[in-house]
Amino acid sequence: MSVLTISAPKRSVAAAPTPKRYSVAEFHQMWESGLFDDCKPMLINGEVFEMATPGPAHNMATSLADYALKSIFAAGFVVRVQMPLVLGQRSDPVPDIALVVGSPRDYPTHPTTAELVVEVADTSLYMDTGAKAQLYAAAGILDYWVIDLNNRLLIVHRDPRPHPTNPFGGAYATVHSLSREQSVSPLAAPQASVSVADLIP
Repeated sequence: MSVLTISAPKRSVAAAPTPKRYSVAEFHQMWESGLFDDCKPMLINGEVFEMATPGPAHNMATSLADYALKSIFAAGFVVRVQMPLVLGQRSDPVPDIALVVGSPRDYPTHPTTAELVVEVADTSLYMDTGAKAQLYAAAGILDYWVIDLNNRLLIVHRDPRPHPTNPFGGAYATVHSLSREQSVSPLAAPQASVSVADLIP
């Protein structure tokens, strides 16, 4: 993962150098213009990050999560795969999976919340369980799962709370790591059960 450097407008020689932070609107405009055609970008607190190209295990885990959730959530929900999720004016983390209420036609613009977010982590575990977890908690995402490919675990984050001392202002009060032998019920479908083994390649 690296920070994607994009040229900012030229400033006066006398002006002190300052970082250029992008809004979600600017980020989407750059995306639509083709600037990110050869990479997988996301916007976190105004900074554009370039994620590593997903490998076969990452892609398989994303497909497994997509398949598992679609078998539970049919009418009344949409499972969005690697699509924008706008969380404020300066963050679009583009999660691997976002479960949202409604139908596809309900989203002529990008959703701003989700019932469940799933990230697949191989090289990105530090960010997925750190900055992204804080961001999702601050946005009030009640159910956040990280599929940890290296340790073959599902890390379930719940109970978002205000946390004024971290950069995003939120944190999850409950975090559990589940092994392949265990299962989890989505908060949006407590009667259903997802086996962790079904999510890990």
